[in-house]
Amino acid sequence: MARLLKVAAAQLGPIHRAEDRTSVVNRLLDMLRQAHGAGCKLVVFPELALTTFFPRYWMTDQAEVDTYFEREMPGPETRPLFEEASRLGMAFYLGYAELTEEGGAAKRYNTSILVDGGGRILGKYRKVHLPGHAEHLPEAPFQHLEKRYFDVGDLGFPVWRACGGVLGMCICNDRRWPETFRVMGLQGAELIALGFNTPSRNIFHDEPVHLRMFHHLLTMQAGAYQNGTWVVAAAKAGREDGHHLIGGSCIIAPTGEVVARALGEEDEVIAFDCDLDVGDYVKRTVFNFDKHRRIEHYRRITEQVGVRPPSG
Repeated sequence: MARLLKVAAAQLGPIHRAEDRTSVVNRLLDMLRQAHGAGCKLVVFPELALTTFFPRYWMTDQAEVDTYFEREMPGPETRPLFEEASRLGMAFYLGYAELTEEGGAAKRYNTSILVDGGGRILGKYRKVHLPGHAEHLPEAPFQHLEKRYFDVGDLGFPVWRACGGVLGMCICNDRRWPETFRVMGLQGAELIALGFNTPSRNIFHDEPVHLRMFHHLLTMQAGAYQNGTWVVAAAKAGREDGHHLIGGSCIIAPTGEVVARALGEEDEVIAFDCDLDVGDYVKRTVFNFDKHRRIEHYRRITEQVGVRPPSG
C-alpha cells in the first residue's frame, strides 16, 4: 500500500527592503491556506522567507544587519503562522536568519526549521555551505555576503521522523554539494525540504543565465535519484528592489524526474501527492548502499578540502 504525503512548495515573489514581517507572514498564511485547500499536509517555504535577501547589501552597522535576524521562533510576527498551521494540522519548513547566544557570544545562522502539524518545532538545520564572500567588492553589481553575515552551520545534516516518513532539510547552496544528499540518504531520508534564494547572475563569473536554472535542477535531480528521495524546493523569486532571483520552485521524485514546477516568479503554490515508497526500489537496486558502497576508497572526501593534482 502506498504511503502518500501531499506536499506543497510555496514560492515567494519579491520581498522588498521596505516590506515588514507582518506583511510577509500574511503572504505565507495565504499560501498555507491554499496548500491546505489542495489537501497538502506539508508546506515548504523558501530560505530567508521573512525578509529580502539582505546578503546582497554591504552593511557596516551590526545593529542594522541584526534587524534582518529573528531572536526567537516563533516571535510576535511569526506566531500567527504557527497558530494557523496548528489549527489546520499542517506541517511546514521555514527558512530565516537566526540570532542566538552560544557560550556567551552572539551567533548568527542561516537557518530552517521543521514544524509539525501541532505547531511545534520538531527539527532545526543551519546552513553548512555558505557561498559568496566576506570582503567588500564595490566593483561587483551586488554583494553576496553570506560568509560575512552568517556563521557556518553546526548541526550537520540530521533527519527526523515526521509526516509518516523520514524527512531532512538543507538550504540553497547546500544542494550543489552531493555530500548534502548522501549524508541524509545514509540516514534513510525519504523527503528533503529545501528553500533557496538564487541570484540570476554569478558575480564571480560571466555565466550564461540559462545555466543558473540548469545547474539548479541538475543538482537536485541527481541528489534525489542517487539517494532515492523526494526533493521539495521552494524559491524566493523575481526582482527584489531591482535584483533578480531565479524561480524554479519544484518537486522532484526519487527517480530524478521533476513532477511539479512553478510557472512564474510571484507567490505560487505547487503541490504533488508523493508516494514515500517510490524511492524504495532505488535504495534496493542501483543505490543499495549496504551492497555496493566501498567506503575504504572514499577517505579523501572527508580528509581533504582543496584540490591536489598529482605531482610531476
